[in-house]
Amino acid sequence: MSRLDVRKTYKLYIGGAFPRSESGHTYEVTDTQGRFLANAAKASRKDARDAVVAARKAFGGWAGRTPYNRGQILYRVAEMIEGRHDQFTSDVVAAEGRTKAQAAKVVDAAIDRWVWYAGWADKLAQVTGNANQVAGPYFNLSSPEPTGVVAVAAPADDSLLGLVSVLAPVIVSGNTAVVVTSCERPLAAVTLSEVLATSDVPGGVVNVLTGDVTELGPWLAAHLDVNALDLTGVDDHDLATELEAEAAINLKRVLRPSSPDWTAEPSIARMTAFLETKTVWHPVGV
Repeated sequence: MSRLDVRKTYKLYIGGAFPRSESGHTYEVTDTQGRFLANAAKASRKDARDAVVAARKAFGGWAGRTPYNRGQILYRVAEMIEGRHDQFTSDVVAAEGRTKAQAAKVVDAAIDRWVWYAGWADKLAQVTGNANQVAGPYFNLSSPEPTGVVAVAAPADDSLLGLVSVLAPVIVSGNTAVVVTSCERPLAAVTLSEVLATSDVPGGVVNVLTGDVTELGPWLAAHLDVNALDLTGVDDHDLATELEAEAAINLKRVLRPSSPDWTAEPSIARMTAFLETKTVWHPVGV
């Protein structure tokens, strides 16, 4: 006997829960041929504010964990992505029109990328911190600290590997994130949020908003409790300029839009972009 497909309900991911948009609005997600895939929640500015509140609430606990523990948690996420390899492959095929073999390689690369960043968790301070030479009887030590709440515009050109490449470096050092997904290709991001919800990542560390960055971006850029912006996924020059101007209100760190080759070897630049350096002086012999 034939049966109906059980359609998946795509929701937001805020504070470890999966609410619908408070506006009640949704939008159609289609594949590269224009065929219907799903109805995704269309996040409102109220949803964006709720996500920032959740990220701020989670920040202290996440930043206060040992780097080694954060590395363990990120590695657990990679394990779970591996366990849902087929689902992520299907999401990439549907969203980007790749063959199944091509999509499987993208998922492999995303898992490897996540593991790469997880491995940096307890090494970043040694590489970016240092003992400074000073003229006087003092120790002078510099060490990196997380910036705080980072709003991320996810890239559209690679809905999984690109997403992983901008999200993992934000949270590995202790920041929390509010991610605005690719509006046209949100499926992989929603599946990743399901992985995060069932892993060891505390609720609020990552918050995922499906919707239009042109609507959500200005509110996040002007929000005084957002400390930094990653505008990688903003492909409108005028919008990017507007968001940078809004970010200047409270001197947010801003990573400008770019179109990197996501398959290239990563560097620590995306991690250091959202670190602050704290320098401590201490008298010798005290």
